[in-house]
Amino acid sequence: MSLVDTIREHVRDHQRGMVVDLVFAIAWVTVVSAIFDLLQGPQWAYYLTLAGGVVAYYGFFWSLEIAREQQRS
Repeated sequence: MSLVDTIREHVRDHQRGMVVDLVFAIAWVTVVSAIFDLLQGPQWAYYLTLAGGVVAYYGFFWSLEIAREQQRS
């Protein structure tokens, strides 16, 4: 199996998750950029808030997973 075939298979298997990840990233960067354009905050805080998106991402999807588990019970 070639590298291109491997990548195609990976994308086909994880397509929905990859789209959700992309939408979350675009939304996070858009909101943070809009807020810092309005508030004119310091550059270090802007980058720190952008990096906080990683924590927000895992926290958001972790809470969704817990809510789904509680709904099943």
